[in-house]
Amino acid sequence: MIRFGPAGIPLSCKGRTLKDGIEDVHNLGLTAMEAQLVRAHVHERPCESEEVGIKPRNLTTDMIIEISRKKGEKEEIISDLDEPIRKGDTLVSLTSGIARSYPELRQLRSMADELDVELSIHTPYYMDLVGEGELSFRSMDSIKWGGLMAQELGASVVVTHMGLYGDVSARTAQKHITEKIKQLAKWYKKQGIEVPLGLELSGRQEIFGSLPEVLKVCKDVDGVMPVVNFAHYHARESGRLKEPKDFNELLDDIWEHTDGKFYTHFSGVEHEGGNEKRFTSIKKGDLRFEPLAETIVDRNQPITIISGSPLLEHDAMYMKVILERVLAKKVSKEVKVPPKKEKAGSR
Repeated sequence: MIRFGPAGIPLSCKGRTLKDGIEDVHNLGLTAMEAQLVRAHVHERPCESEEVGIKPRNLTTDMIIEISRKKGEKEEIISDLDEPIRKGDTLVSLTSGIARSYPELRQLRSMADELDVELSIHTPYYMDLVGEGELSFRSMDSIKWGGLMAQELGASVVVTHMGLYGDVSARTAQKHITEKIKQLAKWYKKQGIEVPLGLELSGRQEIFGSLPEVLKVCKDVDGVMPVVNFAHYHARESGRLKEPKDFNELLDDIWEHTDGKFYTHFSGVEHEGGNEKRFTSIKKGDLRFEPLAETIVDRNQPITIISGSPLLEHDAMYMKVILERVLAKKVSKEVKVPPKKEKAGSR
């Protein structure tokens, strides 16, 4: 299955909810959408009397991510969403802009399944899994929250960046990130989250996320997969992706680390000196989609392509059109016209 969709709610969509976005994506003839976790805020409040005995997973008013419970003089933090709420509990809830509650996420999942729209989640774009400061803790939390929502939403992957090298060496950054990803993978497993964590290739030299770095983490940690942002990779490698063979080699490198399908991003890109400057529409810049379309058709492997272009859904549809043209061209070449039969007695 080859899927195309936008990174976020389509620009042309009149409503700005995830429900509106799913409907709009379907109406545009697209089959994927990446929800953006960019406005996440955490709040604490005492539980209401009518909430006692209810599982956090089933509350319709809030998206509870933790319960804080008095245990003697200490506070016990409970992250099991099937633990019934008790009198005196403090509920830690998340507002994200994606959905109000877990039941709402499950409703969106049913809707997306019915309309054949594959959903995924992207964590905030500015992340730090290298350092040990406040931003690093918030980044870890964002990936956890993304996993909780992705599980209920039936998402295919939780995509994340990993952050700047900062003042440490690439080797040290690799070690720190691998340790944090292992912690997250262990937490996902404990929570019953079966959605893989996707590590996105980066587009600048000062940001962790070269192809070898991402593949090493994927090799060292179960439940993790590479997310190929072709624009990022093209920029970081100084315009390397030109011919079908270039795309083919890249996809060969990551195939064994996927779960049997590729999850990717594509857009135009301006770059200089091995660094991305900005995303552009696909018709601009030197990164062309046609060679990738030829590669996809020849490989015949499942792939999701998310448009990160400023034109968003327009370029998602444009890529779909290009791929259909390439496929039609290939089919027409493979169809052989049967030879004409000679009429009886004709010589």
